[in-house]
Amino acid sequence: MGLPVKQMHILVVDDEPFNREILAEVLDDPAYRISVAEDGGQAWDRLTADGESFDLVLLDRMMPGMDGLEVLRRMKDTPRLRDLPVIMQTAAASPDQVREGIAAGAYYYLTKPFELETLLTIVRAALDDANQRTRLQQQLNDHAGSLALVVNARFEFRTLEEAQHLAVVIAGMCANTELVAMGLSELLINAVEHGNLGITFEEKTRLKEQDGWQEEVERRLGLPENLAKRAVLSVRRIEGGWEFEVCDEGEGFDWPRFLELAPERAFAPNGRGIALARQLAFSELEYLDGGRRVRVRTDA
Repeated sequence: MGLPVKQMHILVVDDEPFNREILAEVLDDPAYRISVAEDGGQAWDRLTADGESFDLVLLDRMMPGMDGLEVLRRMKDTPRLRDLPVIMQTAAASPDQVREGIAAGAYYYLTKPFELETLLTIVRAALDDANQRTRLQQQLNDHAGSLALVVNARFEFRTLEEAQHLAVVIAGMCANTELVAMGLSELLINAVEHGNLGITFEEKTRLKEQDGWQEEVERRLGLPENLAKRAVLSVRRIEGGWEFEVCDEGEGFDWPRFLELAPERAFAPNGRGIALARQLAFSELEYLDGGRRVRVRTDA
């Protein structure tokens, strides 16, 4: 018998009783445990209470008193809450308002009124991203310092699992290990799914909504034309840090549109990785050959 699956604890924050009831009903699933808060002040009390922990916050932006943005800003200033994923639900969806939320740390958005299936897709995406970060951190603890003597190295990889494992091992050489692991993992995964397998942003969004992304990745990996494809990570020690270059065998992509966390993608379940890697993990990021190569640098 396998180990029981951890129940995800979700805090729903909304000042409208009807909205709280609808959200709790939609999320009524054995995989989730739902708690509610009626305003920002009550949410902050729940988030900071001793012995209380959450896996996700579904946060209304417009509330009397302490609004959702203030709750989010306080979370980002609190070390134990900083990495807790937040889905901002809002009727304020102008580009400037979305940019304000993104700057405060809301990487997942829902526009009111929203479709119920869209809510479930975004919830799954936010929880999947958070679980991935947790797994990366656990693996980092196991591999810390294992490649301290590397000067130059070349690695080939083919699958998402190989990409994730390689990112963790290589990040162990860097000072900002956790951020590099996150950023490098995004670039290596992009080389597999978008590069070698040709899954576009729009296709991945649709697959995420249908909960069929992983299955499609495995299907394409098994196609005859993809069996021999490999992506390559080159590692080079430079003065003051490291240079990494990731190459794939794809046709390239429209990389400039993904360098910033643009408002038009704030409501999608994917498409944040490159922008976050550029902002948080690396001191330099440069795409070459139409997007088939990306070169990044990070401090020692």
